[in-house]
Amino acid sequence: MTLPVADRWFESTSFDDGVTLFWEPHVIPLMRCNIWHVKGRDRDLVIDTGMGVGSLTEAMASVIDKPVSAVATHGHGDHIGSHHEFDDVLIHPEERGALEKPDLSSLNILEAWGTEGVEELQNSGYEVNDQFFVSALPAGYVLESFIQKPAKITRLIDEGDVVDTGDRQFEVLHLPGHSPGSIGLWEQATETLFSGDAIYDGPLLDELAGSDIAAYCRTMERLIELPARVVHAGHDPSFGRDRLRTLAREYLERRM
Repeated sequence: MTLPVADRWFESTSFDDGVTLFWEPHVIPLMRCNIWHVKGRDRDLVIDTGMGVGSLTEAMASVIDKPVSAVATHGHGDHIGSHHEFDDVLIHPEERGALEKPDLSSLNILEAWGTEGVEELQNSGYEVNDQFFVSALPAGYVLESFIQKPAKITRLIDEGDVVDTGDRQFEVLHLPGHSPGSIGLWEQATETLFSGDAIYDGPLLDELAGSDIAAYCRTMERLIELPARVVHAGHDPSFGRDRLRTLAREYLERRM
């Protein structure tokens, strides 16, 4: 099957706190991960890297002028596709296998997940009516050639560790539930949380392989108490403290 050719693979928008959001507009919404770039004095951060269809480093060339640390908030395929492009790669120990041996090897949804996997997502509130994870492809890209490449991990990070850019410090929060090693990055100075898929403003997935509802409930109880001014999540728009607490309480009411 031939898909349309995309004029460009990534779009981006910048915030006023040294943060730029990149996303892949031709990836279906279900798999369209938020890719965060944080400018630092000595090094930059990239938090999650999308599907890996187009080159993320090429797309970020205009905003990156120093070494980069690429953090994976967890190991699901929509978040780790371009980590192999970076020299410094950080992830929680329980997620390392997903980076070293990615299991997403097809852009055909049924080939990648099977009927059972698709039904699980539909039962969680997502419509899965597409044949492919993408609606277009970069020029010259062969649909059947897609396979996520392994990344070389340089640092394992866990609760309480600090990711330092020289002028900004991000504390690692272990936020399991969606996956065993899901993490967030918390910058206390600006009250900013990069939450990955621990929480976002959409249907939260807690019945995937490796998900743990009891752990997710504990994570939500923790997030309710976090004095976050802004949450930059793994999917969907960013939000503030009130919405964070509402989303966490709604999850707890549903599951407890």
